[in-house]
Amino acid sequence: MSIILGIDPGSRITGYGVIQFDGRKPVYLGSGCIRLPDEELPQRLKVVYDGVSELIKQFQPTEFAIERVFMGRNADSALKLGQARGVAIVAAMNQSLPVAEYSPTQIKQATVGSGGAKKEQVQHMVAAMLKLPGIPQADAADALAIAITHANMQRGLVALAGKSTARVGGRYR
Repeated sequence: MSIILGIDPGSRITGYGVIQFDGRKPVYLGSGCIRLPDEELPQRLKVVYDGVSELIKQFQPTEFAIERVFMGRNADSALKLGQARGVAIVAAMNQSLPVAEYSPTQIKQATVGSGGAKKEQVQHMVAAMLKLPGIPQADAADALAIAITHANMQRGLVALAGKSTARVGGRYR
């Protein structure tokens, strides 16, 4: 049984989502946002690092998943996002957690079934999959979707590992 901490990094808001996964279905443990102060970037990065470190202490995850940086129109924003990702990854690595990275398209595909899904669709699917009483805030929903994506990838890898490629008489050997 694994506990997965999903992180949706940001330079203003960093979303987090925690699920427990036993190989069949994800179970919601917690989610929310690390809201960053209106300070210079180094101070905001410290808040991300400290916040992720605290989440790791609180939830004791066995795995860590984070969204990959995508290049939008604004290179400065992408660089700041990359720095926020970096400090979150360092917080995970300092606790010897394995780190998995997923693209926004992979996350939307795994959660909604379409790589071009809108944020609202991700929010609704996350709420339905985890049987939440309401719709989570967008950044928290994205982080939960990242954790769900990782759980789905793990389930797929386990299924593949259990099968042989040699098929004889309709059975795998």
